Parts: sequence; C-alpha cells; structure tokens
Amino acid sequence: MQPAIGVIGGSGLYQIDSLTGAEEIRVETPFGAQSDAIIGGTIAGRRVFFLPRHGRGHLILPHELPHRANIWALRSLGVRWIICVTAVGSLQERYHPRHIVLPDQFFDRTSQIHTFFGGGIVAHAAFADPISTELRRLLFESTHGLGLHVHDGGTYVNMDGPQFSTRAESETNRRLGFDVIGMTNLAEAKLAREAEIALATMAMITDYDCWKTDEEPVTSDAVIAHLQANAESAKRVLAAVIPRIPAEPTWPEHEALSNALVTPRDLWPVETKEKLRPILERFL
Repeated sequence: MQPAIGVIGGSGLYQIDSLTGAEEIRVETPFGAQSDAIIGGTIAGRRVFFLPRHGRGHLILPHELPHRANIWALRSLGVRWIICVTAVGSLQERYHPRHIVLPDQFFDRTSQIHTFFGGGIVAHAAFADPISTELRRLLFESTHGLGLHVHDGGTYVNMDGPQFSTRAESETNRRLGFDVIGMTNLAEAKLAREAEIALATMAMITDYDCWKTDEEPVTSDAVIAHLQANAESAKRVLAAVIPRIPAEPTWPEHEALSNALVTPRDLWPVETKEKLRPILERFL
C-alpha cells in the first residue's frame, strides 16, 4: 500500500479543492464511525485522504469527536503523515486573527484519556516532542513562501469545551506563557503517535479568546467571521506542502512503537491484536 497523507480539517475547512479523483470512503472500525466520510484522491500525484473533523456542516461537539475511529480509519488507509488544520484562540498579543501558528508543544487541561492500547496490550509511547519536527518545518517553509503570517513553534493548550474560557482561565493560560487555545488537537496528536503517524498542526487564529479586555469577548459569530479566510489560506498551504512530503515514511514518528510496547508479544490477546492490526501490523 502506497504511504498516504491525511488531512484533518477544522472549523470552516470541509473540502480541499485541489483534490482530484475524489471519492467518499467509509471505513468500519472497532471504535465506531468516523466523524464523516473520508474523501480520498490525489494531489500532485500523492494519495491524500481528507476528513472533516466535526463533520460536514459542523455537527459534532469537541468532546463528542470519535478520535480513535478517525485515526484508526486513516491509518488503515495507509496514512503515515497527518496535517491538522484547527481553529484556535490567541493567548498572546503578537498572534492576530488570520495568523497561523505551528505549535511544537501541547498542555493538557482536559479530563479525557486517549489511547488505542489496553485490553491486554500495554504501550507507553514517548511524547516529549508531540509534533513532527520535519513536517512542521515543511509547513513553515511552505506557509512563509506564500507570504502568509506564520509563527514557528508555540504551545497549544487543550481545554474541554464546548464553552469558551472564562476571563480568569484565559488570563491564567496567557500568563503561563501558552500561545494558542483549542478543544480538539491534543487527542489527535496522541493517537497519531501511537499509530506511528507523523503529525503537525496548522493552528489558524480566529480570535483573542477573552483575555484581551479592549475587545469584545469571544462569541461564535466573531469566530465564524475569520473562518472562511483561514480556510482559503489552509488550502493554499496544503497544495504547496503536500508535494514536498517524502514518499517513504522514515522519520522517528514512523517507528514510535519500537520502544513503547511493554507486553511481550506472546501474551497479546488475539482479539486485541486483531483490533489493532493496522497499527501493529509490522510487529505481527
């Protein structure tokens, strides 16, 4: 199976215009249905699979997202790189609406656990550097080359939602030095690491959260006002970066399980082993 590239689209990004030969694909997974049909096709001769995170029409709340089904389905299709496009709030003055931040770190403020493992197979994947350095570099070069406002590096703080932050929460996150805030991307990064997929994120600024008291508090209307412009920028970046991604998966993230699996293979339960076959295939 030819290694493929996955794109997870955030709020406002529900299709990729440059995808040719597009077809809808629904994958049966042991974790239920994906957020929506996956759209498969090609860009510059590369196999690409696009998944709208919240479903077309934005039907799924952040805490309702079927993250395991989404990542399992993409991995089963041969995806070895994922570019996540996600709407975020800015926690620092220098990040303006319609700017792009390429985070290299996360901070977890959620109450959720995200893993494929359990059920008799234990794994502890290294996550000190949660973003693929090489994929982030390619994104920066491509974004900068298009003349877009891009910031390389930063910390994405992940909150539960679906409500936006209080002023006290927003000010605390800002003073702690976090850069952007969102509700969805950390789970994708954790599961992609376990699935040996290299992942990087395009965090698209829509607002200043609510810490900036000289502006109106964030509302859905304020967020939506910037989504269309951000989506168009994301499409331009995707068209530029996808041809630059290597044809073969040789980055460190592609061997993330080599030193992560704890349970001896002869003790792996058959049912769990089959459930995780797309992820564990190179060990079977």
